[in-house]
Amino acid sequence: MGQSHRKGRSREDHHWKVHFSLSEELAAVGEKDASLKVPRDHPFTMHAVGGQTLAVFSQRDKDEISLEGMVVHRAECRPVVNDNYMKLKKLQMQESSKPQRLSQQLERAITTVFKPVANHDFNVEYEKKKKSEGKMVRAERQVVLDMLFSAFEKHQYYNIKDLVDITKQPVTYLKEIMKEIGSYNSKGAHKSTWELRPEYRHYQSAEEEEEMQTT
Repeated sequence: MGQSHRKGRSREDHHWKVHFSLSEELAAVGEKDASLKVPRDHPFTMHAVGGQTLAVFSQRDKDEISLEGMVVHRAECRPVVNDNYMKLKKLQMQESSKPQRLSQQLERAITTVFKPVANHDFNVEYEKKKKSEGKMVRAERQVVLDMLFSAFEKHQYYNIKDLVDITKQPVTYLKEIMKEIGSYNSKGAHKSTWELRPEYRHYQSAEEEEEMQTT
């Protein structure tokens, strides 16, 4: 472990001189070049806090805070700048300036054939949906309404797939319109089909036809 040595005050600057010495075991760790040595001597440079009021507090629990002391000096630990230290700094800059990726010239051509990765299921599903709806361009609203009214004059009930085939419109766009002019049958004999609301119907129901025939 590192050791620190403190000497008495100097008569010249009236500051404490603190010296930190790194142990040989720690200094030998990570050396790539035997000629380079990790700096072992680190003197502390002491400075006054410069008119600031600084204190050190400790907290034992949530409510109890104690004043441990006042800060009167600021210390900076710096290695001794010598030839060995400058070599280390130069080596550090060289390592940091190396590119992360390097290009390498191959001696022979690569003949290995790489097969593409199999397409994922969600990509396949997306492509299917894109093929079915991607080419469908939304027509003007009135144009779609005319096609729907014309279709419902022939039949009373349609499922959404048949309406898509008739109008060539995207499903989401078609459902938006049908929710305004039609009703969806979720049960009964005509389950999962759409029909026009009474106010939009241009056809006669079976009961109305029978009444017309009897009269």
